[in-house]
This record gives sequence, structure tokens and C-alpha cells, in this order.
Amino acid sequence: MALLEPASALSVREASFSYGAGTALDAVSLEVQPGRICFLLGPNGAGKTTLFSLICRLLALQGGEIAVAGRPLRANGSNVLAEVGIVFQQSTLDLDLSVRQNLRYFAALRGLRQADADRRIEEELARIGMAERLGERVRALNGGHRRRVEIVRALLCRPRLLLLDEPTVGLDAQTRGALVRFIHAEARERGLAVLWATHLLDEAEPDDDLVVLARGQVAAAGTVRSVLAQAGTDTLDGAFAKLVNQRRQATS
Repeated sequence: MALLEPASALSVREASFSYGAGTALDAVSLEVQPGRICFLLGPNGAGKTTLFSLICRLLALQGGEIAVAGRPLRANGSNVLAEVGIVFQQSTLDLDLSVRQNLRYFAALRGLRQADADRRIEEELARIGMAERLGERVRALNGGHRRRVEIVRALLCRPRLLLLDEPTVGLDAQTRGALVRFIHAEARERGLAVLWATHLLDEAEPDDDLVVLARGQVAAAGTVRSVLAQAGTDTLDGAFAKLVNQRRQATS
């Protein structure tokens, strides 16, 4: 008997969404496999935020289908979102609570027993180099440490899919590089699938997956290497500019 291929951690098929007369997404399709990072690139207004909102069910899909671990969002609703960890661009930590209190609160909302939550909190903070910050108030942490706490929070429930919405914006180069390396290691070691929206093109490695969005459509998809070859350029900056411009010309 032939073995079945494992389900994609995230499957987006012909997803469409409009705000009134304005089309935000036009038949967008992409896949994110376990153990892979897929970078989502696009200029402002390309549809990245809308796509994330649809995956998180903050918006209702108008056309197409989105599935997490093979389970369609339409049919399974909030049960599917238990498989998803999310880090938004804007911080959502309570500044007046400690790191432990923030993480315990989230774990309780997700149904973890406190003993299990405390064990996971200590493990995840140690992995990301924050063990000594457990009792500190979030208000006392710098931006990089706050972002690490949010990543730990997203990983507490052992998600299959991690959504990162511009997670390194505003961080210094050293902190940004450390977080990029950490997420790559997490994907490899845990088989974690990551969809990472960013404007910072140096965060993607040559063998990472890449989807370029422009005017609500997929302008290119593949590994970083293959997209560079498709665009006929040596740099991701050049490929991105060329692909976006081609899409603009095709739809103008």
C-alpha cells in the first residue's frame, strides 16, 4: 500500500477576500510544510495582513479554502486554531504583570494545568535564553526580550503552525539575527511550520520557502533560490522589486 503524504501544516487554496469594492486577496494559494519556514513578502496593501486575519478567523473567508493540518477552518472553527501559535506585530503583553504571570495567564486560557504550564514555561524560556527573566515585570524588559516572551507564549501549546507578523520590526540587528536563528532552529528540530510576514529581506535563507504577494495575488512562489532564478536577479531585493513591478504592470 502506498503511503499517504503528510498533510500540509497550512494549505491556502484560491483564497479571496474583498473590502467592499476593493479586492484584498484574489485567488491566493500557498502551502507551508512541517519543518519549513515560508516567508511572505509584499509591499503595503499586498494582502499580507488580510491573509493572516483569515487564517486567525478574525475575518471570514469569502472564497476558497484554508486548512490547518488538513482540517478546513470553515468546518472545524476554533478547534483548528488550537494548532496555531501567533505573534502579532503589535505587542499584546500585559506590561504590569511579570513574565511568569503573562505566560501562566495565556496557558490557562488554552486549558493547560498550572503544573504543566510552569514546566513548559521554564523549558521554553531556557531555550530562548530568558530563564533568568521569569519573575521580572514585562515593563522592565527591552523590546527584544518582550518579543522573545511573545514567541515563548506562542510555543507553549506546542503548535503545528506558527504565524509571525513582522516579529522583528524595531529590533536591533543583533537581536533580530538571534531571533531569526532561533526560529530556524525551532522549525528544524520540532518540525514546526512557520509562515513569516516580513519586509526585511535578509531574514530569509536561500533554502527557505518564499511567497511574494502583489496587489492581492501571488507574484512568485518557491524557494528563495528558485524565485531568484525566476526573476533573473542575484539579490532578493532586486527580485522582489522586479516581481512586484511586473504584477503592477500586468494589473494596471
